[in-house]
Formats: sequence, structure tokens, C-alpha cells
Amino acid sequence: MTSLVIPKFEAKQVGQVIATIKVANRIDQVMAERGFISTAEVRSFVLNDVLVDTGATLLGLPTPVIESLGLVRGSSTGVETTAGIQQGWIFRDVDLEISGRRGTFDCLELTNVNYALLGVTPMEILGLEPDFQNQKLRVLPMTSEQTYLSVL
Repeated sequence: MTSLVIPKFEAKQVGQVIATIKVANRIDQVMAERGFISTAEVRSFVLNDVLVDTGATLLGLPTPVIESLGLVRGSSTGVETTAGIQQGWIFRDVDLEISGRRGTFDCLELTNVNYALLGVTPMEILGLEPDFQNQKLRVLPMTSEQTYLSVL
């Protein structure tokens, strides 16, 4: 597993949550599971200082990370930014692991920043929520008595 350290923010601001995540190419993982490549050939990174962004929908990864992972480009889409609606690319099949929870997601390419953003959709699916007071991610319960998942 390769480690990529995203530049540290000067200091955590009040209400700012920073996380460490692991991202991998899910297609590589399937190829390794089926014996076509070795597990050492699975492209993956540990990203430190990922900004938890409750205003973002998806996982956002900088272009160099996407290129190093060899992700498959999906569709172009309009993305709301502070500069207005911009065109962006969605990339497919990112295996995302945070605090022992894992899932496969699409991600948005971040072309103008050198850090990753964790949006609300992957957090909700993985049962994570920002704890702004303690400035960390909280893992929601998933036991036989209590679970964050529902189908009501």
C-alpha cells in the first residue's frame, strides 16, 4: 500500500473535521481476487488530512490521485462550486475504506485543489457522521440491537 500525504492545513478551525481514508482501484482488487494480478499490484493510497465536507455530495479526489489509481472515467457533469456551475468528471469504482467501514463509490475529479474531500453520500452509506465538537468522524452503531441502516 502506497501512502500519499496531502498537505496539512495550517490548523484545524472550529467545526472542521479531518479524516484519514484509504482509496483503491476496485477493478484492480477484483483482478487480484481472481488471480490475474498479485495483491501487491493493486493501486491504492492512504490519504491523510481529507476534509470532511457536509456541503459536498461525493468523494472528491485530486487529479494526480485519480491518475495514479488508474480509475475509469465515467460521465461529465455540472458541479456547483463557489465559482458557479462548472463541468467536472465522475470517475468510477473507487474502493473507499474509513474507520473499518468499506464500500465502492464514484468520485468527482478535483482539478484545482491538492487535497481530497469526503462528501455526505459515502459518509451516510458507510455509517459515519462528523463530530464537529471533537473534530473527528463518528462511527455509527451496527450491532444486532442497533444499526444506522433502515428501510422504512
